Amino acid sequence: MAKLLIRDLAQAVSPAGTRAPLRGREAMRSVDIVEDAFILCESGRISAVGRMRDLDPLDGDVDELDGSGCAAIPGLVDCHTHAVFAGSRVEEFELRSGGAAYEELHAAGGGILSTVRATRAAGEKGLAGALALHRSWMLASGTTTFEAKSGYGLDRDTELAMLRVVREAGGSPTWLGAHAVPPEFADADAYLDFALAEVLPEAAEVAEAADVFFERGAFDAAQARRYLEACREAGLRLRLHADQFTEAGGVPLAVELGAVSVDHLEATGPDGVRALAQSDVAGVLLPVAALFLDRPMPPGRVLVDEGAIVALATDFNPGSAFCESLPLVAALACTQMQMTPAEALTACTINAAHVLGRADRVGRLAPGYDADIVVLAASDWRYLAYHLGGNHIARVIRGGTSTA
Repeated sequence: MAKLLIRDLAQAVSPAGTRAPLRGREAMRSVDIVEDAFILCESGRISAVGRMRDLDPLDGDVDELDGSGCAAIPGLVDCHTHAVFAGSRVEEFELRSGGAAYEELHAAGGGILSTVRATRAAGEKGLAGALALHRSWMLASGTTTFEAKSGYGLDRDTELAMLRVVREAGGSPTWLGAHAVPPEFADADAYLDFALAEVLPEAAEVAEAADVFFERGAFDAAQARRYLEACREAGLRLRLHADQFTEAGGVPLAVELGAVSVDHLEATGPDGVRALAQSDVAGVLLPVAALFLDRPMPPGRVLVDEGAIVALATDFNPGSAFCESLPLVAALACTQMQMTPAEALTACTINAAHVLGRADRVGRLAPGYDADIVVLAASDWRYLAYHLGGNHIARVIRGGTSTA
């Protein structure tokens, strides 16, 4: 395999240091900036990053990319998506734009359950095709590592198929078995009886983590605890959707059970912020969902300042965050949550990689890391967040191979 040399970059920029995760204002704002830079990749890994004047002559086959006028950053890491789904909820989007509430649509059999119907009907081949399309959108936006959840099957066969297609696409699969209660079950407890007995044993062989929608109208504290404890016993890492609409105890439960992350946090108050800051549970913030549903933004500034582990993700899904762009997420973090560009970069690279258990391989431009690199069509790396909605990704390299 030929070496890859990206040369004459205006900047090569990466979260500083070797630790992960990075927490607190000082650490999250620390980035290494190499100007007039090169990045050398060999066998799918980064072997060197430095100044052009320090580049030694290279032997053997070398593919060279001209980075003149461009800045390079680590490949982006999307640690919370629902990218495996079939169908569309554009009609629901229209109803919401006319004043219908998300929870109202969900209670009437729309929302998640409408996507469940379409996803069940698609079959595994159809789901693989849908994910391939969505994955191409994500790559074009700079996402080189992604997580995706099940939760739109809510039966045995579709849930397992969703997890398999994520794994086969190179993603990090999460079993969101407790996303909603399907119509064939009388209540949440009856559904959990089925899911934990009939789906969990095989899901645990494919998935890396388990997630629950702990929220009014979905699963309550006792049900979330039951589900998460069973998943932990099966060897899965724990995650929670919590505090999206109500603050019902998701953060304390996540801390108690040693979850990897608690995600959303639009409704999290001061006590929840303090609890996260004093724990090793990451807060994964999803500002697109808040924007899409006209909810308050998560308290990103306060979480960073208090020393919590903070990551950013798209929440890409057909109903409440139909958006695959981490650059847009970074822009929202800066403009709506008062995070700085450096904090946003850290949150969607090394900290997001930490949430997925991959911080030793992705999320930095450093020797030994996977050769996952985003080359921006701008000489300043801060254009990642500054160019709102712009087409500013010049090239995406994954595993040393150009993909976009």
